[in-house]
Amino acid sequence: MKTPEQKRAWIENRIRPAEVDKYLDGAGDFIDDILITRLLQDTREPDPAAVRDILAKSLAVQTLTLPELATLVRVRDPAVYAEMKAAAGAVKRKVYDNRIVTFAPLYLSSTCVNNCVYCGFRASNPAQIRRILSLDEVRAETAALAGKLGHKRLVVVYGEHPDSDAGYIEETIRAVYSVKVPTRRGFGQIRRVNVNAAPMPVDELKRLQACGLGTFQVFQETYDRRVYARVHPANTVKGDFRWRLTCMHRAQEAGIDDNGMGVLYGLADWRFELLAQLAHAREMERFCGIGPHTLSFPRLEPACNTPFADRPENLISDDDFERVVVCARLAVPYTGLIITARESPAMRRRLAPLGVTQMDASANVGVGAYSRDADTSQQESERQQFVLGDSRSLDEVIREWASNGWITSFCTAGYRCGRTGKCIMDLLRTGAEGKFCKLNAILTFKEWLDDFASPETQAIGDALVRKELEEVRTQNPAAYPRLREAYDRIAAGERDIYF
Repeated sequence: MKTPEQKRAWIENRIRPAEVDKYLDGAGDFIDDILITRLLQDTREPDPAAVRDILAKSLAVQTLTLPELATLVRVRDPAVYAEMKAAAGAVKRKVYDNRIVTFAPLYLSSTCVNNCVYCGFRASNPAQIRRILSLDEVRAETAALAGKLGHKRLVVVYGEHPDSDAGYIEETIRAVYSVKVPTRRGFGQIRRVNVNAAPMPVDELKRLQACGLGTFQVFQETYDRRVYARVHPANTVKGDFRWRLTCMHRAQEAGIDDNGMGVLYGLADWRFELLAQLAHAREMERFCGIGPHTLSFPRLEPACNTPFADRPENLISDDDFERVVVCARLAVPYTGLIITARESPAMRRRLAPLGVTQMDASANVGVGAYSRDADTSQQESERQQFVLGDSRSLDEVIREWASNGWITSFCTAGYRCGRTGKCIMDLLRTGAEGKFCKLNAILTFKEWLDDFASPETQAIGDALVRKELEEVRTQNPAAYPRLREAYDRIAAGERDIYF
């Protein structure tokens, strides 16, 4: 634990102006408020032919421009919007096939130096029970996730605090990877650790890259500077808009080439946020040749002793939230789209066919909750950042997905084979990655079914796997013999076989 003097020094030296200014052009930055506002004000209900031209560009897996996205945002004709939804689903199938990647969030600390008015973890909230997990507790949480539930990838989440700094993050990542647990027929192990944390300087990010960090997630929360200033007090680290805005530039410089971005919907006008996020994605394409690996769409949810979250200033309806997902899929067609268990089961069912590629399940956002066998349906608000909307088990969710013809992928092979950054972006843009990853999805799904599925889920899942194997046999005959051999080895009890 840091002393009060060490904590003050850490806060005072956290932001490094030189690691902000080097990425920006003079006094400005790449979020042009005036341009975005003008586009939203001036764009009118578009001609259907103009919309179809834009949809053709999305289907060709090309990033849209801000004026093109503004055109889609203005569509109100139900028939034209139906075409947009159909195109979003088609883009998802072209790039990612019928796979849904699953993961679990793992909260390792709830201490924070910031005072974000919408967050249960804010420093001034006396109702929050604070914890930072020890390495033994991290291993116990990992064992529960990998051994009882069968997760293969995690998003580990940290508050911004000197006691959960880069050194702690590095140690906990290594602790997660060290756990290997016997299962019904094989073993459980986390194969991909993504990190959701605060912006960091380049030297710290290099340490995380070296210890096996997967995707590095930092959410801007809101791109509206006026709203950002209101909800992030100026005397906090998070109050610096540009330090956060340039965090992905530093990650790329540190060698972390898979980055995840997100907006907290409910803070500002969703239309502005969509266009600003596209501007951010295009800036990353300009800066390093690759855009975001994932985009996330958390909505503001109630939190313990947090009145602001109970009465969002810019509450977004379900219909408008659907439009956000549809427009984002069309605007950045190559990227993964994440919808979390903040949303209700009904909303996740509604959004999944419209371009979603990743969803969590068996999620618990209480610090230390997995190893306590905490019932996710009985949430402990004073121990978690916000309240979840979907508390179903991984088995229940996978059974539903398989019933709808969606194969659950636990694959992490691409990351371990070096298919990251520009390599995977090129494969995604051509549609090759979706077909390639289908092979590993089948193998990892078979692993999970044999090791963790209930009898009902196993029956539904095995039927889907047989269908997928036949599809590969007829559509990709050159790959089928190797796939079949690997599949038979997994059915016999081998684990972690991948292409």
